Amino acid sequence: MFVELSEKISGKGIRIAFPEANDRRVLGAAVRLKSDKLVEPILIGNPTEIEALAAEHHWNIEDLVIIDPTNYEDYDKMVAEFVAVRKGKATEEQARVQLLDKAYFGTMLVYMGLADGLVCGAVYSTGDTVRPALQIIKTKPGVSRTSGAFVLIPPQMDGQKLVFADCAININPDAQALAEIAVESARTAELFGIEPRVAMLSFSSKGSASSPEVDKVAEATKIAQELAPQYQIDGELQFDAAYSSVVAAQKVPDSKVAGAATVYVFPEIQSGNIGYKIAQRLGSYQAVGPILQGLNKPVSDLSRGCVEEDVYKVSIITANQAVM
Repeated sequence: MFVELSEKISGKGIRIAFPEANDRRVLGAAVRLKSDKLVEPILIGNPTEIEALAAEHHWNIEDLVIIDPTNYEDYDKMVAEFVAVRKGKATEEQARVQLLDKAYFGTMLVYMGLADGLVCGAVYSTGDTVRPALQIIKTKPGVSRTSGAFVLIPPQMDGQKLVFADCAININPDAQALAEIAVESARTAELFGIEPRVAMLSFSSKGSASSPEVDKVAEATKIAQELAPQYQIDGELQFDAAYSSVVAAQKVPDSKVAGAATVYVFPEIQSGNIGYKIAQRLGSYQAVGPILQGLNKPVSDLSRGCVEEDVYKVSIITANQAVM
């Protein structure tokens, strides 16, 4: 999968900002991405610290761009743009302080078109990574919030890749938000070459149970189908009916999604987070993500437990989002 994604961005000079460039995992990945001609890294931080880390690991960073927020020549322009985009929610004085935060600074580089995407979260929390993106870059027209999807890669080379969402951001989305998550997750599937067949998950299949929770998923299904009629979206479906053709034939024989779903939209974050981790730990799937969906420009959130390879792969995904 990553061979194909790498081919799409190779040599295109896509600029990815790294606010945590003084972290060994991040800097190591950035050096590899530059060497492999996949990404033009923008390292954000203190040059002396970054150069010392590179020297410690014998990495050549002469061709990598380093920007120090405390010594940035266009800081005044960035401050003015930040005040404008915040629309009265930040004074110039507050902006000057806020933009010294490297996550905010990197997000502004993306907003101003000086970077094509941002990868953060090896040190920063999810909240501290996502908050600047929501305040500055904001969501696409027609999308009320961002969401977090995982791509599940099976242990068998010929197995079916799957998309699980939302597993990271929205605690208990309403029907409208759930529908938007479904549509954005279908688009994420396409990014990875997965034909999107979207299952709206529940503990009920087509009215086999009755509760407000089931009603929410059924309503979300109708909204999603109206928002994106080009995609196959069906629900409410139990996981076994969505996944197994045998079960689907018994429970929902008329569904075009059941038994062949590739995108699984969970009704709230608890089941989504638990679900992808069960697949990861018991099914030996590789979980890639979270991939932030719905933003005007790509920002990716790493796990603080990530390794260099995770940073490398998430950067490739982010670069692909930038050229979609």
